[in-house]
Amino acid sequence: MAGHLLIADIGGTNARFALADPDASVPLLDDSVREFAVAEFPSLADAARHYLEQVGAEARRGVFAVAGRVDGDEARITNHPWVISRTRTRDMLGFDQVHLVNDFAAQAMAISLFRAEDVVPIGGTGWAPAPLSEPRTYAVLGPGTGLGVGGLIIRDGRCYPLETEGGHVSFPPGTPEEIRILEILSAQFGRVSNERLICGPGLVNIHRALCEIAGVDPGLLEPKDITARAAAGDALGMRAVDVFCALFGAIAGDLVLTLGAWDGVFLTGGLVPKMLDSLRHSGFRQRFEYKGRFSPNMARVPSLAVMHPRAGLLGAAAYAVDLLKREAAA
Repeated sequence: MAGHLLIADIGGTNARFALADPDASVPLLDDSVREFAVAEFPSLADAARHYLEQVGAEARRGVFAVAGRVDGDEARITNHPWVISRTRTRDMLGFDQVHLVNDFAAQAMAISLFRAEDVVPIGGTGWAPAPLSEPRTYAVLGPGTGLGVGGLIIRDGRCYPLETEGGHVSFPPGTPEEIRILEILSAQFGRVSNERLICGPGLVNIHRALCEIAGVDPGLLEPKDITARAAAGDALGMRAVDVFCALFGAIAGDLVLTLGAWDGVFLTGGLVPKMLDSLRHSGFRQRFEYKGRFSPNMARVPSLAVMHPRAGLLGAAAYAVDLLKREAAA
């Protein structure tokens, strides 16, 4: 295993590690995947060292996808006190190279390795993988603890992931009900971003605002409580899920327009598989396409729920292999 690359997908709660084989058609080695709670380790280097010891592997290079902005040599994990220094992590592990990438850059890179069975279309427009020799522009976004946003540009056989903080753009309401929700959330947060609505805590924010409109006190709830109420037929729970899905569709459509991602938008993150039925039987696709004079164009754009269980690691592996190819060509 000495020739393998160490890859990781680091979130606010869990750190997933794996090995990548740069010579394989699918570089992610599924049987090497392990997951640890980040709270159990003082640093990324300690967690990585523990992983390598557990699987009995050696590596000299690492690519770590992190749920936060990478700023030069440093990355801060959102919702966790780790501050990751690329050079310090490299030195602690005794590696030749360490690369830090935003987690949605990795999610975007995963698109280059997806098979048709890794996604489920939301709406009637399907998708099939294309060779890297064909130019493509894709968008990717995903609700989890927050809202991640990115893109992938494929030109001349090369993949260029876009790292963004698009989840923090301002929320644009599209109906009188959504305007009222914005007013309620503005009273609490001041400026309201898309992430305040489209993520796990965002579903709670939507439900609480709908309850305020209805004059009901919902008490303290978690996202799973709201989806459970919706499944049981509770009117406000069902409405919260419907509003969530419709807004998700509207925001996904806006991202396509912003990036010119006419080849498709990929919906990833922990909530998407859990809410697949709701997304397919909601106003998601209607609001996705409802873009005025560009509605006919939007009707031809695939919106795809990512079902691959390790898309972040798959993308980190793709990123690592791409780095090796670039170095070899230099």
